Amino acid sequence: MASALSRALKLPGKKGSELGEYDPLTQADSEDESEEDDLVLSYPRNGLGRDSCMGPSSRSGRFVGVVDEMLDEDDEDDDWREHVPSLERDDSKDMQYQDQRRGSGSFVGAHSTDTDAKKMRMKHIVRTAAFFVPLVCATLLVLLCAFLIPCQKGKFRPQWERALGEAGGITPPALALWDVNDDSVGDVFVGVTESPTQGNKVYSAVALSAVSGQITWKKPMHEWVMYIQCGLKFSAEKSKACLLISKSVLMAVNETTGETLWFVQLKNIESQVVLLPDLQGDLIPDLLISTLPTDAAMDLSFTFISGKTGEKLGRSVPFNISGQGKLIGPLLHKTQQEAYYILFGLGNIKAISLRDLYIHATGKMPSNQELRKKDPGWEGLKARTNSSTLIHIFGGAEDVTFLYPHVVGYDSNHNNLDTLSNQNSIKSDWVLVYGSSKLSVLRQKDLRKDWTFSSPSIHSQPTSGHFNDDGVLDIFLQHSANGIMKVQIINGANGRLLWSSEFACPRLDLGSTTVSTSTRHSAFLFWASEPIRAQNNITKSTVPPGVAAGEPLIRKLFLLHPLYPTILLELNSTTDTAVTSAVTFDERQEDASYITVSSQPTPGSRPIACVVKIMSLKAAINNAKIVRLNENKTQESPVKPSAFEVNTFFRRLAFRPL
Repeated sequence: MASALSRALKLPGKKGSELGEYDPLTQADSEDESEEDDLVLSYPRNGLGRDSCMGPSSRSGRFVGVVDEMLDEDDEDDDWREHVPSLERDDSKDMQYQDQRRGSGSFVGAHSTDTDAKKMRMKHIVRTAAFFVPLVCATLLVLLCAFLIPCQKGKFRPQWERALGEAGGITPPALALWDVNDDSVGDVFVGVTESPTQGNKVYSAVALSAVSGQITWKKPMHEWVMYIQCGLKFSAEKSKACLLISKSVLMAVNETTGETLWFVQLKNIESQVVLLPDLQGDLIPDLLISTLPTDAAMDLSFTFISGKTGEKLGRSVPFNISGQGKLIGPLLHKTQQEAYYILFGLGNIKAISLRDLYIHATGKMPSNQELRKKDPGWEGLKARTNSSTLIHIFGGAEDVTFLYPHVVGYDSNHNNLDTLSNQNSIKSDWVLVYGSSKLSVLRQKDLRKDWTFSSPSIHSQPTSGHFNDDGVLDIFLQHSANGIMKVQIINGANGRLLWSSEFACPRLDLGSTTVSTSTRHSAFLFWASEPIRAQNNITKSTVPPGVAAGEPLIRKLFLLHPLYPTILLELNSTTDTAVTSAVTFDERQEDASYITVSSQPTPGSRPIACVVKIMSLKAAINNAKIVRLNENKTQESPVKPSAFEVNTFFRRLAFRPL
């Protein structure tokens, strides 16, 4: 009884005495009352309370109330433990220890405590997973987007201007484009003339970076540089060379450093170099160049040169040609029968088999079997002229002014020897300008004129591009007279007029340029002054309309796109005189850069400066001025496009290589 009374009098919620603690009430009568104690203590351990099936008694009711109070406090302790889970482990240990002393309910208490602990651990695991799973998913999504979505292209907008020496008279300086640093942008090569204080002129060829305008290398020359051509393969590796051509020297230099690889001396060089297939079997393309002496004999000579060493292959082969006017060619042409021919002439056009020309020079057959072929159709033309060597292609009372392959981008001052340009010059019809005012397309399959278009005097070489959707290249030409420049686009399929406009501008020999766009049409770039309105009464004179005598003429660079034929974009305006131009592409940015070499007046008595400029077409379009032309009968545009529509279209326009 003493033991039971001692336990019942303890305050609720306090822990029992520790092992080894002395309790006089517990020690007294412990043996006599042991069975009764066990009976009393078993009630709360078995979950019996006020609502139990046993009736209340003086003893049992007293203990049941104590047990209820203890259970209430245990519930409060459980709520507190949920907020402070770190103490769960210690409380569970104490409960297990009490259960060991309390006897029969020890295993039930331990099991309940383990269950609660597992529940708490499970809650922590779920909360941790709920935090980390979305975080990991978000991280994986960001990494996936970084790898799968391409980075937005940087805005590469080259815009620079650099003065290089002085303008060398009316003859345009040499200009070529070629990518020397593998950045997908064609770099600029230009011939430079300088006048030091001593008075003797100094000539050189300069390579400029298209991105920054900095000089990559500079090669001194003894004579004025007439032509620069790049892209010649000179070894089994990917190394390429540039050819620098003056009046008496042909020199090959490393395209990256300008170091001399080889050179050959000739007399009176008249033309660019023609890239030929390998004639010797050394896997390096060979070259052909023409010379034209100034004596009365007018013997046009051809010389074969090894592309690997620069040595002459055999002797020079002369041809006595009669005629006057501009030298045509030489051009390489490949017929439908896979036979190679060289086209050339002076006011007329003749041809000779590459095989026969090589035999005349070296006395042996080419090592390449493909170069030994002849075209029976072309060889049959010899009977018409009773000639055993030359084939008559075109000639008559009117001299030929221009002859070039009817392909996009040929001879657009790129002057490259790359494979694409070489392929463009073969298996193609020709654009033929003769009599200074007649334009025809000469079919290569039967050497007959497909159509003829009569025009005023044509001063600059026409340009080919896609204006309509028939897939046939159309022809852009311009001619000037009495201060008026007329621009026309001719249908390449039938010779009909597609577009025309007149501008106030003196005569310019600078040709136009075409650029391929993402719409599968060509954009046409040309220099002019103000458009002439149809309602204005213009009196033709030597002074352009709207320009007073003595005032500098402002020349403007216009861009025409076939989808908006009544709209011109004014990209640039200057008082400088552009003498040559070209276009280089940035394939990664789908952009094109327009390059001009201009003569710029200088103050005082100093010589006129030669200035190289480059500008991004996309950047120029963003700042361009819209110029509206008058409606033409050949163009139907019932609704005038708004400025917003025009700006949206051109700013989305992309450019691509030809």
